[in-house]
Amino acid sequence: MGQIVVTVALTMVLLGCSGSSQSPAVAGFINQTRHSDADLQAIWKGAQQSLAQQIDLNPLQQLSKSVSAGMRPGDPRALSVEPYQLLVAAEPDVSPEVLFAATGEQRASPTGMIVCPQPCNVRYSTAYSFYQPELTKYASSWEFSGNNFDVILEYEFENHILNVLGYDMKWR
Repeated sequence: MGQIVVTVALTMVLLGCSGSSQSPAVAGFINQTRHSDADLQAIWKGAQQSLAQQIDLNPLQQLSKSVSAGMRPGDPRALSVEPYQLLVAAEPDVSPEVLFAATGEQRASPTGMIVCPQPCNVRYSTAYSFYQPELTKYASSWEFSGNNFDVILEYEFENHILNVLGYDMKWR
């Protein structure tokens, strides 16, 4: 009888130690930038603060269609959203020749633009984000371009936060 109790107890301990595919993901970034995790976390905090104050739901629509801003009051829930294994990485800028052939836009090298794959609503962008899997990619030339890197990533991090909170992302 004593052996059975020990066997059952040992089995329960071992089962308790096993991993579960339904355990929550580890918070943080999969950082493939040349910035520290602390830098990315500071940019994330800036995105949280911005969204807690005010939300612009249609900045892309404003650029393409002369419409007014879709401003909403801030959402304090943004302050509690954290990144979970969010991949952040650079992609090589598209060449001026490729950009011109595809869009007619002339830019010097580096162009500061990357291909934005489907389902993006633009062909080229400075950065883009996907939510399944969670990732943000940006044009590598922005990595150490003054504070532009922070501005670009803050916008993309805002998109991740808004997506988690259930906002319409059509014009973001």
